[in-house]
Amino acid sequence: MDGAIEIDDITKSYADPVLRGVDLSHESGVLALLGANGAGKTTLISILTTLVRPDGGSARIGGVDVVREPAATRRLFAVTGQETTLDDLLTGRENLVMIGRLLGLGRAAGRRADALLEQLDLAAAGRRRVATYSGGMRRRLDLAASLLSRPAVLFLDEPTTGLDPVSRRRVWEDVRALAAAGTTVLLTTQTLDEAEALADRIAILRDGRIVADGTAEELTAGVGGQRLVLQDAAGAEVRGIDTDGTAASLARALSQIRPEEQDLGVALRSPTLDDAFLALAHETPEVAA
Repeated sequence: MDGAIEIDDITKSYADPVLRGVDLSHESGVLALLGANGAGKTTLISILTTLVRPDGGSARIGGVDVVREPAATRRLFAVTGQETTLDDLLTGRENLVMIGRLLGLGRAAGRRADALLEQLDLAAAGRRRVATYSGGMRRRLDLAASLLSRPAVLFLDEPTTGLDPVSRRRVWEDVRALAAAGTTVLLTTQTLDEAEALADRIAILRDGRIVADGTAEELTAGVGGQRLVLQDAAGAEVRGIDTDGTAASLARALSQIRPEEQDLGVALRSPTLDDAFLALAHETPEVAA
């Protein structure tokens, strides 16, 4: 299918190995690619977007090989990066029309720009200069620019960096709507709640390899059972005791509370995506989903 991403044994080295045999496939919806700094996320995305040539392996978008057919591949995807590429002196509509004409849309650029401004709730601001836009409006206009060519795959690189909570959630709504309408989205983010909110699947890259791949629920289930948390008056965790979720395990955990901890609050906490990320992205995982 047009939006399918297939990665087979991709390797890449500079002075040292960066990607050590990445295997990953995704057909539809939102895939979040997570990893600590230096894990190889940027290099992998650069290969998929034809900016960097891999040393080995293969990658395809919609069945098109990104190395052998880079021009054909570029017609299938669009990229929205962390930095906006908008002209502050032009209006939102003028920016879209200009980009549309550069993409070869000709007279259809204006109609496509108007449709996208309406779709992303920017119609009222479309004839205002971009210099007057808020950060959230700029990100949505960036999305509109990426969608001008009707890409099968959209690469989003930390799309809500620097946005306030209201603007972040609005961008999230837009991304969900795009995925529901059939656009395949590959999202890179350092914000785990963003990955949990948007992604149908999450892949974790560590030391140049995919070490876990599954839903947020599957990844957290692989971390362990519930945790008995002792909290101070402000709700901060003082100490945690692992349990397996059974009554017997909970009783053993309660028996380990020290005399000086008797006045602390007690809560049961299930593993979170943060726990899974810390375990899988920074340590050698025992179980990968």
